Amino acid sequence: MTARRKSTLKQVLRTVVDQPKEPNPGGSAEATAAVMDRNLVWRFLHFLFLIFCRTWLRVRTSGEERLDHRRGGLFLINHQSFLDPLMAAVLLKRPVSYLARDSLFKVPVIGWILRKTYVIPISREAARGGSIRLALERLEEGFLVGIFPEGTRSPDDEVHDFRPGFLALARRTKQPIYPVGLAGTRRVMSRGAWFIRPGRIQVVYGEPLSESDLQQLHDGEDDKALCRLARDRVAFYANEAKRLLETK
Repeated sequence: MTARRKSTLKQVLRTVVDQPKEPNPGGSAEATAAVMDRNLVWRFLHFLFLIFCRTWLRVRTSGEERLDHRRGGLFLINHQSFLDPLMAAVLLKRPVSYLARDSLFKVPVIGWILRKTYVIPISREAARGGSIRLALERLEEGFLVGIFPEGTRSPDDEVHDFRPGFLALARRTKQPIYPVGLAGTRRVMSRGAWFIRPGRIQVVYGEPLSESDLQQLHDGEDDKALCRLARDRVAFYANEAKRLLETK
C-alpha cells in the first residue's frame, strides 16, 4: 500500500471514529442526542462513501468551521447533479436530512435505506404540510436539513432562479440557514450519465444568513425578491467553490 493511500485511509477512519464537537451546556438534551445520533446503517454507508469520495472523486470542503455543531441548521444548496446530496454531506460527521419523493420509500431496500439515513418523504400530489413539520422537527432536534431551492438540476455551472417552495421552511425555522456552494459534480455525473467519472469536487459551507437577511425572510412579502436574496447568497459560495476547484 502506498503512503498516499495509507494517509487517505487514516483520514477516512479518523472521520468515522471522531465525534462532533460536544454541544454547549445551553443546548437541549434532545438537540444533543440528535447531533450525536448516527445509527449503524448510516455509519456503514458513510464509511463506504467516504472511501469512494476520498479516492475516486477527491472531494474537498472549506468553511466547515462556520457550522454550529451544537444545533440544527438549514442548508440551501445549488443543484448540478444527482450526486449533490451525497457530496454536500459526506465529509461531515453528522447526518443531513434531505427531502425525497415518497414513492421512493415504497421501493424494497431503497425505502429502508432512506429511512435509516434520515431522509424525509414528501408527496407531490398531497399537501406538503406534513413534510415541512417533520423537517422543522428535525431542525429543532439538532439535525441539519438540506434542500435544493432551484428545484431541478442546473444545465450548466450557473445557479439559476430559486423556486419559492423553500420559503415555507426558511420562514418557520429558528435555526441558522447556511448557503452551500458545490462545484465539479456536474462534470463527474452530468444529466443523462449512467457512470460516475473520476474528478475533483469542491464544497463550500457559507456564513449563516445575517440577522438582516433572516428578518427579510421572516417578514418580507415579496417572494421573488426573497428568492433572489437567497439565490445570491448561494451563488456567491458556488462561485467560491469553482474558484477553489480551479486553483487547487
